Formats: sequence, C-alpha cells, structure tokens
Amino acid sequence: MNKIVGNNLKVLRKTIDLSQEQVAGYLGVSPSAYARMERGENASWASHFNKICELFKISPEELVKKEIGNVAYKNMIDTEHVTVSDFRKIINRFELEIKDLKIIIRNLHTDKN
Repeated sequence: MNKIVGNNLKVLRKTIDLSQEQVAGYLGVSPSAYARMERGENASWASHFNKICELFKISPEELVKKEIGNVAYKNMIDTEHVTVSDFRKIINRFELEIKDLKIIIRNLHTDKN
C-alpha cells in the first residue's frame, strides 16, 4: 500500500504543480521525509492522512486507490476553469511519466541481460 500511496502523492503533487518542498512544508515534515513517502519507503503518510486529502482536495478512499491519475485530473476540471495552458501541463506530465516508464522498462531489460 505504501507504494500505491507514494505514487498517488507524486501524481497529485505534479497535477497541481507543487514541489516536494512545498508539500513537505504544508505537512510540516522535512523534504527528505516527504520524498520517502512518495517513494513508498514507509507509512509515515498515514499520520498526515487528513492534511494530504485536504491539500489535494480528494477523499481518503481516493488516496489509497490504485489509479488516481484520472481522479486528480477530473477534480481539477470539476473545481476550476481549465485553460489550454492547464491541458498543456497535463499533457507534459503524461509525457514525463511516459519517459520515466520507458527508462524503467529499459533498465529492466538491461538487468535481465
């Protein structure tokens, strides 16, 4: 579950264009502690559960869902007037995620050989 929540934290943070430092400050933790949450290395996110949901405007159930990306973008569209610039940001985030996944796949293939 830590990995799922960590990934969701990263997606949500990037969706609203915040840095790890900004989210860490909001939660009252160090940037390195927040980075560990995003990497799913521990369950310290649980002690900040309510603040996380408040910050990202999501329900507790949404935080622990496996696929939160669509929820994050849907919430953004429902709660704000979305501009072309916002859609470009969303597209850029997906492109970055695709690049990250390609690197992971390449590394997995390299590790196999």
